[in-house]
Amino acid sequence: MATTHALNIPDELYEQLQELAKAENRSVDAQVITILQNALQKRKTQLTEDERRKNVPKLLEEMRLRREQLPTDIEWPDSTAMIREDRDR
Repeated sequence: MATTHALNIPDELYEQLQELAKAENRSVDAQVITILQNALQKRKTQLTEDERRKNVPKLLEEMRLRREQLPTDIEWPDSTAMIREDRDR
């Protein structure tokens, strides 16, 4: 296992870390490891901006397919007319 040393941790931050470790029945070292693991796991599960943009075409296609499954007797308003009406207010 690798060892790392954090230097110059502000006193207030270290006190908060000690309090949190005590509340969760952990050592300060164990608490730091837990915090780092949680932060890295959260980061891993979040999509990057590029990944989100790649998902947009797929999402739009899914929306189109769902719209096609709706009853055909519904008359959808013309979005151009709605925008014009909104601008004219």
